[in-house]
Amino acid sequence: MPAWSDLSPSSLAPHFKRLWAFKYERASGEFTARLAGNRTMVGFGKSFRGTALKDIHPSHVFDLAQAHMTKVVTEPAAYYCSGKLFRAGTQIIEGERIILPLASDGRNGDGVLGATDFPPRPMEGSVELLLGQIEWFSI
Repeated sequence: MPAWSDLSPSSLAPHFKRLWAFKYERASGEFTARLAGNRTMVGFGKSFRGTALKDIHPSHVFDLAQAHMTKVVTEPAAYYCSGKLFRAGTQIIEGERIILPLASDGRNGDGVLGATDFPPRPMEGSVELLLGQIEWFSI
Protein backbone atom coordinates (compact mmCIF):
# COMPACT_ATOMS: atom_id res chain seq x y z
CA MET A 1 0.00 0.00 0.00
CA PRO A 2 1.26 3.50 -0.65
CA ALA A 3 2.27 5.85 2.13
CA TRP A 4 1.21 9.47 2.23
CA SER A 5 4.83 10.33 1.33
CA ASP A 6 4.51 8.25 -1.88
CA LEU A 7 1.80 10.52 -3.24
CA SER A 8 3.00 13.32 -5.45
CA PRO A 9 1.48 16.71 -4.51
CA SER A 10 1.86 17.92 -8.09
CA SER A 11 -0.05 14.89 -9.40
CA LEU A 12 -2.79 15.32 -6.81
CA ALA A 13 -3.06 19.12 -7.11
CA PRO A 14 -5.73 19.16 -9.86
CA HIS A 15 -7.88 16.91 -7.66
CA PHE A 16 -7.38 18.49 -4.21
CA LYS A 17 -10.89 19.97 -4.18
CA ARG A 18 -12.30 16.42 -4.15
CA LEU A 19 -9.76 14.80 -1.79
CA TRP A 20 -9.85 14.18 1.94
CA ALA A 21 -7.70 12.04 4.22
CA PHE A 22 -7.63 10.72 7.76
CA LYS A 23 -4.79 9.40 9.89
CA TYR A 24 -5.57 6.12 11.70
CA GLU A 25 -4.24 5.37 15.17
CA ARG A 26 -4.24 1.57 15.34
CA ALA A 27 -3.91 1.37 19.15
CA SER A 28 -7.02 3.49 19.81
CA GLY A 29 -8.87 2.83 16.54
CA GLU A 30 -9.39 6.58 16.09
CA PHE A 31 -9.29 8.56 12.86
CA THR A 32 -8.15 12.19 12.74
CA ALA A 33 -8.64 14.41 9.69
CA ARG A 34 -5.45 15.19 7.81
CA LEU A 35 -6.78 16.79 4.63
CA ALA A 36 -10.09 18.36 3.63
CA GLY A 37 -10.44 19.57 0.05
CA ASN A 38 -12.39 22.67 -0.95
CA ARG A 39 -15.67 20.86 -1.65
CA THR A 40 -15.47 19.11 1.71
CA MET A 41 -14.83 22.39 3.50
CA VAL A 42 -17.74 24.07 1.72
CA GLY A 43 -20.04 21.20 2.63
CA PHE A 44 -19.09 21.24 6.29
CA GLY A 45 -18.69 25.01 6.46
CA LYS A 46 -15.08 24.78 7.70
CA SER A 47 -11.88 22.84 7.43
CA PHE A 48 -11.94 19.89 9.78
CA ARG A 49 -8.21 19.20 9.54
CA GLY A 50 -6.94 17.92 12.90
CA THR A 51 -10.46 17.02 14.07
CA ALA A 52 -11.35 13.53 15.29
CA LEU A 53 -13.84 11.68 13.08
CA LYS A 54 -16.18 11.32 16.07
CA ASP A 55 -16.36 15.12 16.33
CA ILE A 56 -17.32 15.61 12.68
CA HIS A 57 -20.44 13.45 12.34
CA PRO A 58 -23.51 12.72 14.48
CA SER A 59 -23.23 9.36 16.28
CA HIS A 60 -25.28 7.28 13.81
CA VAL A 61 -23.22 8.58 10.88
CA PHE A 62 -19.96 8.31 12.81
CA ASP A 63 -20.59 4.60 13.48
CA LEU A 64 -20.92 3.88 9.73
CA ALA A 65 -17.97 6.07 8.70
CA GLN A 66 -15.80 4.53 11.44
CA ALA A 67 -16.73 0.98 10.41
CA HIS A 68 -16.08 1.61 6.71
CA MET A 69 -12.77 3.40 7.18
CA THR A 70 -11.63 0.76 9.70
CA LYS A 71 -12.37 -1.98 7.14
CA VAL A 72 -10.34 -0.08 4.52
CA VAL A 73 -7.22 0.14 6.74
CA THR A 74 -7.40 -3.22 8.49
CA GLU A 75 -8.31 -5.69 5.74
CA PRO A 76 -7.01 -3.76 3.56
CA ALA A 77 -9.78 -2.99 1.10
CA ALA A 78 -10.91 -0.33 -1.33
CA TYR A 79 -14.36 1.23 -0.95
CA TYR A 80 -16.54 2.61 -3.73
CA CYS A 81 -19.93 4.28 -3.25
CA SER A 82 -22.19 5.75 -5.90
CA GLY A 83 -25.59 7.39 -5.81
CA LYS A 84 -26.70 9.23 -2.68
CA LEU A 85 -23.62 10.66 -0.92
CA PHE A 86 -25.02 13.17 1.53
CA ARG A 87 -27.87 15.42 2.47
CA ALA A 88 -27.27 19.16 2.66
CA GLY A 89 -30.31 20.71 4.30
CA THR A 90 -33.18 19.35 2.21
CA GLN A 91 -31.03 18.52 -0.86
CA ILE A 92 -29.84 14.99 -1.59
CA ILE A 93 -26.43 15.14 -3.28
CA GLU A 94 -25.51 12.27 -5.59
CA GLY A 95 -22.11 11.36 -6.99
CA GLU A 96 -19.23 8.98 -6.28
CA ARG A 97 -16.91 8.36 -3.32
CA ILE A 98 -13.81 6.18 -2.98
CA ILE A 99 -11.69 5.36 0.05
CA LEU A 100 -8.23 3.81 -0.29
CA PRO A 101 -5.79 2.67 2.41
CA LEU A 102 -2.46 4.30 3.17
CA ALA A 103 0.41 2.65 5.08
CA SER A 104 3.62 4.37 6.16
CA ASP A 105 5.42 1.02 6.26
CA GLY A 106 3.74 -0.30 3.10
CA ARG A 107 1.93 -3.07 5.03
CA ASN A 108 -0.04 -1.85 8.03
CA GLY A 109 -2.80 0.62 7.29
CA ASP A 110 -2.41 3.90 9.15
CA GLY A 111 -4.60 6.20 7.11
CA VAL A 112 -7.13 6.59 4.35
CA LEU A 113 -7.24 8.75 1.27
CA GLY A 114 -10.70 9.49 -0.02
CA ALA A 115 -12.18 11.35 -2.94
CA THR A 116 -15.75 12.53 -3.37
CA ASP A 117 -17.09 13.80 -6.68
CA PHE A 118 -20.48 15.38 -7.24
CA PRO A 119 -21.90 18.16 -9.40
CA PRO A 120 -20.98 21.49 -7.79
CA ARG A 121 -23.96 23.43 -6.48
CA PRO A 122 -24.76 25.85 -3.69
CA MET A 123 -25.54 24.01 -0.46
CA GLU A 124 -27.38 25.21 2.59
CA GLY A 125 -27.99 23.59 5.94
CA SER A 126 -26.11 20.94 7.84
CA VAL A 127 -24.42 18.12 5.95
CA GLU A 128 -25.16 14.48 6.73
CA LEU A 129 -23.29 11.59 5.17
CA LEU A 130 -25.47 9.14 3.22
CA LEU A 131 -24.60 5.79 1.74
CA GLY A 132 -25.64 4.91 -1.77
CA GLN A 133 -24.64 1.70 -3.52
CA ILE A 134 -21.45 0.41 -1.85
CA GLU A 135 -18.90 -1.96 -3.39
CA TRP A 136 -15.82 -3.43 -1.68
CA PHE A 137 -12.60 -4.56 -3.37
CA SER A 138 -9.88 -6.65 -1.70
CA ILE A 139 -6.34 -5.37 -1.95
